[in-house]
Amino acid sequence: MLQENAADTPFFKALLIPYRSLGRTGFLVLMAFMLGAWAFVAITFYSMGAWPIIGFFGLDVLALYVAFRVNYRAARVREEIALSRTSLVIRKVPLSGRVEEHRFNPFWTRFNIRRGPEDIIAEMMVETRGMRVAIGSFLNPDDRESFASAFGQALAAAKR
Repeated sequence: MLQENAADTPFFKALLIPYRSLGRTGFLVLMAFMLGAWAFVAITFYSMGAWPIIGFFGLDVLALYVAFRVNYRAARVREEIALSRTSLVIRKVPLSGRVEEHRFNPFWTRFNIRRGPEDIIAEMMVETRGMRVAIGSFLNPDDRESFASAFGQALAAAKR
């Protein structure tokens, strides 16, 4: 009984989340700078009598804010991968929040990598008996390489 529980304990876990180069503090600094620039431009053009410029430049600042908010919202997606000797569980959490879970037997599972131009990983798939699940599609190339190496080794170890 103890050996079955030990086999079910994951020895490889990964949480895949999209990389965002600008954190909360950086975003606030950027927006403060943009608002300061907007105020300077607004005062300058208003004093020259070209007050319609204020609204157009304000739309640019608003568009930048909306674009970053949409980008940060998209960063809430994640994939959780847990591998034990007896199971491979892939949980995908999209923007909708509806969890999609896939379970595989590691002995019947293949990890396939498709490379694109310049030998960069374009796609990573877990396949078994006609079922395919793409993983890490939102990762940057360096993170894909790192994950593919670690996961490939872990899956090979699970099959031993």
